[in-house]
Amino acid sequence: QVQLVESGGGLVQPGGSLRLSCAASGIIFSLYDMAWYRQAPGEERDLVAGIESDGSTHYEDSVKGRFTISRDNAKKKLTLQMNSLKPEDTAVYYCKGVDSKFAYWGKGTQVTVSS
Repeated sequence: QVQLVESGGGLVQPGGSLRLSCAASGIIFSLYDMAWYRQAPGEERDLVAGIESDGSTHYEDSVKGRFTISRDNAKKKLTLQMNSLKPEDTAVYYCKGVDSKFAYWGKGTQVTVSS
């Protein structure tokens, strides 16, 4: 059974930091392209950052220089380090894993940036 479980969300003040994690099970994690998406209320789910199976990364423009995506294949863990958080970063953050045939989503973790 495939599971992607996010953790690390919470309430943080503007300018603060959070570190999100996604623990994977039931997949050969090293073969999957992984990504973080986010969805704000009333908005579509959008890509935030992705990391390919070869380790190459890409970021949505608004998070470049503030967020860092990384993966630990041995621990089957995906991480998103978020710094200099802004109120507009408030959303539910989802982990996604994709291979040539399948795509899997976690259930999400809430990030709220507010003073």
